[in-house]
Amino acid sequence: MKKSWLLFICAAGISASAYAQDTIPDAARIQGIVNYLASDKLKGRGTAEKGGMKASRYVAKQFKKLGLKTVNGSSYFQDFTFDRKAHKNIPSRNVIGFLDNGAARTIIIGAHYDHLGTAALFDGKYPIGEIHNGADDNASGVAGLLELARHYGKNGQKEPFNFLFIAFGGEELGLQGSKYYTDHPLMPLNQVHFMLNMDMIGRYNPERGIGIGGHSSAVEWPAIFKDVQQPGIKFFTDGAGKGASDHHNFYVNGVPVMFFHTGGHDDYHKPTDDAPKLQAQSEAAILQLEIQLINRAMAFPALQYVGEKS
Repeated sequence: MKKSWLLFICAAGISASAYAQDTIPDAARIQGIVNYLASDKLKGRGTAEKGGMKASRYVAKQFKKLGLKTVNGSSYFQDFTFDRKAHKNIPSRNVIGFLDNGAARTIIIGAHYDHLGTAALFDGKYPIGEIHNGADDNASGVAGLLELARHYGKNGQKEPFNFLFIAFGGEELGLQGSKYYTDHPLMPLNQVHFMLNMDMIGRYNPERGIGIGGHSSAVEWPAIFKDVQQPGIKFFTDGAGKGASDHHNFYVNGVPVMFFHTGGHDDYHKPTDDAPKLQAQSEAAILQLEIQLINRAMAFPALQYVGEKS
């Protein structure tokens, strides 16, 4: 009997260890996600293009596989339309998955899934008809979104905060998805602990390091960041809560933010931003850094928002 019990405990321990291992950000999974999202099959994930719709359905399918729920029993999709210059009623959608831990407050983790597509809606600014695959911008961020959803959804722990994972549409056309969400939130914005945004986290430059914006958007961020280190990753902080990505709309609506970005490069918004150039091992380490910061932020029951100084 004792021997059987010991074998059971050992087996449970091995199973738990494997379970935990599966939730660690993984370079091979990251590369696989980016390979699909940045493939010619999706033709650049353009807003109002078939490839963009395929990408939204892919993210929803992954959310379901990871055990995320819809909010209030509704769809994973938050559909909307917007106008841009001469283009009217452009259709897009956000993809939203909820990890309900029964908590009073929620952490939002976001990344935009759209890219330039074949550039039809950009009034000749980019070569029309050419596929802009957007591996770094922002298939890399979506891969990060899904890895963090896996980590917090599958790690066997009930965190003291809920998590809302949002893949935003229409970002390249003026932060449209995050604007729509903050205008039509699925839960009160004053119950959001903070919003973490990933936009281009796949081309790590060790000389520059990764930039983390929003460091001045909450009183507690300096304490949360204090002494945080991640092997192989150098980072620097920027105080600004505003910026040219989806965290901006949360910050101007009173939500503390963090924004992760590995910086510009020669392939930015060009047809050459392709999956083989992704640095998946470094992205996995960046996500480990994000997990450290998220976990440290969860030690505070609430963060004190700091707006722009007038």
